Amino acid sequence: MAVTEVPEGATLLDVREDDEWGAGHAPDAVHVPMSQFLSRLDDVPDGPLAVVCRVGGRSAQVTAYLVGQGREAVNITGGMLAWESAGRPVVTEGPGPAQVV
Repeated sequence: MAVTEVPEGATLLDVREDDEWGAGHAPDAVHVPMSQFLSRLDDVPDGPLAVVCRVGGRSAQVTAYLVGQGREAVNITGGMLAWESAGRPVVTEGPGPAQVV
């Protein structure tokens, strides 16, 4: 699904690793790294999910898993690079400007 087609009310689930998240992420995203995903399933919110990583590969795998578990989830095509290119906001808690890495 394209960044511009994210369903209204969907939670953005960012599955990138901690260093990627720290460099820049969507303001209201929930962060559950793919490497910790199965051990942190309880941290994944209920309801529809739009899953994102850097370019879409990891998030496609997580989306397939979630759909296989009966969850409503879509993969964001192009990931956070597409998010940033579309002019969507990116924030960071660290020093310096937010950026997608």
